[in-house]
Amino acid sequence: MSNDLNLEDFLPYRLAILSHSVSHSIATVYYDRFDLSIPEWRVIAIVGRFPGLSAVEVAERTVMDKVAVSRAVTKLIKNGRIDRQFADADRRRSILNLSEKGLALHNEVAPFAMKMEADLLADLTEDEVEVLDTVIDKLYAKAQLFTAPEPESLPQKR
Repeated sequence: MSNDLNLEDFLPYRLAILSHSVSHSIATVYYDRFDLSIPEWRVIAIVGRFPGLSAVEVAERTVMDKVAVSRAVTKLIKNGRIDRQFADADRRRSILNLSEKGLALHNEVAPFAMKMEADLLADLTEDEVEVLDTVIDKLYAKAQLFTAPEPESLPQKR
């Protein structure tokens, strides 16, 4: 095995390029058609599926940065797409639910998102889609085993 790295053949790079390409295409359509960013759509999708989550729980379920979730939630509240209440026991914990406007948007975007997924997978056979799902699950599980180096073991800037 060679120590030469061919970036175009490097799996993490290829996955990043694929993810970016698909996300960029979807983001453009979501913004143009629905005035919605990808983080905002992810918040709507997860709160639509699991009403009553906190922003922290949304971040955990979507594996999104807490700041990105917070910004998306703030904009969605401002636009009347999400309702936020505060838990009686802990006023610091907010509870998020789709508003009527948010639910209507969810019900409009969800079928569109599913069609985009179907179009993306259209050239694959059922067996290939099943293998792809299995491979993605295995790679994700393996990636969860990797840990970032401890801060003290990282090279220090001078």
